[in-house]
Amino acid sequence: MLLLQLQEIPAAAPSKRVLDQVRIIATLCARTKLARQHFPPCAIQSAPSCRPPRLLVSPVSTSTTLYASSSTAAPSTSTATTVPARLKVRDILINGDDSLIGQRVTVKGWTRTIRSQKTFSFIEINDGSSLGGLQVVADAEKVCDYEAVLSKIHTGAALGVVGVIKASPGKGQKYEVAAESVEVVGGCDPEAYPLQKKRHTLEFLRGIAHLRPRTNTLAAVARVRSALAFATHKFFQEQGFYYLQSPIITASDCEGAGEMFRVTTLPGKVSELPRVEGEEDRIDYSQDFFGAPAYLTVSGQLSGEAYACAMGDVYTFGPTFRAENSQTTRHLAEFNMIEPEMAFADLQDNMRNAEAYVKAIVRHVLKECEEDLAFFEKFYDKTLMARLKTLVSESFARVEYTEAVRLLQEEIAKDRGAWQFPDVDFGTDLQTEHERWLCEKKFQRATFVYNYPREIKAFYMRDNEDGKTVAAMDLLVPGVGELIGGSQREERLGRLEAKLEEFGLDKEDYWWYLDLRRFGSVPHSGYGLGFERLVCYVTGVENIREAIAFPRTPGSATF
Repeated sequence: MLLLQLQEIPAAAPSKRVLDQVRIIATLCARTKLARQHFPPCAIQSAPSCRPPRLLVSPVSTSTTLYASSSTAAPSTSTATTVPARLKVRDILINGDDSLIGQRVTVKGWTRTIRSQKTFSFIEINDGSSLGGLQVVADAEKVCDYEAVLSKIHTGAALGVVGVIKASPGKGQKYEVAAESVEVVGGCDPEAYPLQKKRHTLEFLRGIAHLRPRTNTLAAVARVRSALAFATHKFFQEQGFYYLQSPIITASDCEGAGEMFRVTTLPGKVSELPRVEGEEDRIDYSQDFFGAPAYLTVSGQLSGEAYACAMGDVYTFGPTFRAENSQTTRHLAEFNMIEPEMAFADLQDNMRNAEAYVKAIVRHVLKECEEDLAFFEKFYDKTLMARLKTLVSESFARVEYTEAVRLLQEEIAKDRGAWQFPDVDFGTDLQTEHERWLCEKKFQRATFVYNYPREIKAFYMRDNEDGKTVAAMDLLVPGVGELIGGSQREERLGRLEAKLEEFGLDKEDYWWYLDLRRFGSVPHSGYGLGFERLVCYVTGVENIREAIAFPRTPGSATF
């Protein structure tokens, strides 16, 4: 590292030696990125209000310090003025208090707005750490090259500001920064920049997904999403679960639906594809990379079961994929799933854990994302805060599927025309309108529906003794409908083999899954939660394409 000593020199023209030193240090700073971090704009250039400095260089091993002095001798360390530490906007506006007033800080971010006048300007800077921006007051008498710097600042420009925190006399903000220096780190052409000082539609923003996190809505979604991910790991780790990274490439179709993306390295030309000998219409996947058909996973559950049957409690949290040609507001081709798996646990244990998990993460977000949730309540869902607070304060309702069908039949009979799907019987796969009525109208809280008909559920769910239902459950929440789906897994080898045959699945593809039932089988349960659907629920944003950074949908994988 370098120790940089800055000293004021006489007003007379500097000597050639001094100018050479300035050029050398300017070059070194540029190469090591120190210029942006440790110098105001006038530190290495001549300006009417800033006399050219003299920079003395000496090697040090641990730090870089900028000294200011009026004498010609090198200053002692006691008079050193270090470049102030950078503070995030959140640490000033949300986490800060009056003890910050008078502190000299560095703030970096992107310009939201600027109001320029001849002698001073108001700049709103946002670094993504909070919903609101921080007001920077730039005074022409204090900021070097005021007019030149301000001429380069437009909405979207990246800035570095050094200044002092002061109490703000204006409305809407408690603190502001009186700038000592303003540096344009990255300019932004106002004519070409697609984000202007107006509200843009969410559909328009999807077309510029690389820039949309600079908007209030998408940045707030990203912060809430981050808090939910943190709370998820925190909950399961504190409950003694182990985090499992399940494979993305698999040969197993967990759900049995067949909507999977194929993974292959075979040639792209049809004429070059290897064929099974004697069957020209069949591709020979034995010549593919994995020696067999391979796919992007639809779930980490089967891998989770393997580890749960050795380690007790595990959870996966990673990407999953569905090749479902759907353009609805509830579907993505790539999304993330949270899937805990618990050994020695039945369906009741499963529901207890799911309720505790959902309450824990929502409670965390209510505490840590208050500003963002207030924004979503104002612009997207007027009932958001009340809904979330009710969820964490009240116990979840529980109703068997058979009883839920009876309740729906009674309600639908009052006015069949009010329902899009009025025909509900045992064996009906409940639609969103049915789910929402149960949790929003009938029980008015989060609701578990359990013991579903076996015909409409996956092969791995445990058969109940009635021969008609399986030990499955769905968690329904107001405003969304289904949030979680889970079950007790079929741990009996004979029953599982019979169900694979019944569902038309090849037992040879699941030989290792069957081994878990051959060698030390135990009752075990688990569930899956679509993370993006959770983000929609907690933020009140309706379209799931806003709940993920770069949505993958049919016909769209641009970014």
